[in-house]
Amino acid sequence: MSATDGLIANAERYFEQGFHDGTRAVRPALQLTVVSCMDSRIDLFSLLGLKIGDAHMIRNAGGVVTEDTIRSLAISQRFLGTREIVLIHHTNCGLEGLDDQRLADDLESETGTRPAWRARGFTDVADDVRRSIEAIRADPFVMEKGSIRGFVFDVVTGRLEEVHPTPG
Repeated sequence: MSATDGLIANAERYFEQGFHDGTRAVRPALQLTVVSCMDSRIDLFSLLGLKIGDAHMIRNAGGVVTEDTIRSLAISQRFLGTREIVLIHHTNCGLEGLDDQRLADDLESETGTRPAWRARGFTDVADDVRRSIEAIRADPFVMEKGSIRGFVFDVVTGRLEEVHPTPG
């Protein structure tokens, strides 16, 4: 059985056991959006004590603020009432130390096409959180900027540490 077949079987059990609550509101109960890395070692719901329906979750490689992240934040705020943004990056990330230029060169060499996107590798996770906070603050499409906080999750210890933005 493939991993996908297992997921389909789990979804059928989910349905049969009546776990789904179709009455939940579309707007997140905590008016919160979490932007995080897609890393499979991070269980955001357990880590943050969230329940289904509490927050929007935006996950991508590195938890970086991309054009699509901004698109999702703008929609989340403007149409679905979120007001707070939490960024969570983590130690031992696959993007840490990644050379964007080399990856683009390798992909172009293998496929004949250079990617239109950048991987956005970084060397210091806390600095990358700060850059992410600054990118959100600078974007005109994110309307609620009063509560943007960033954190680094240590995948070894399980601790979450706040990263304060660059003053100014």
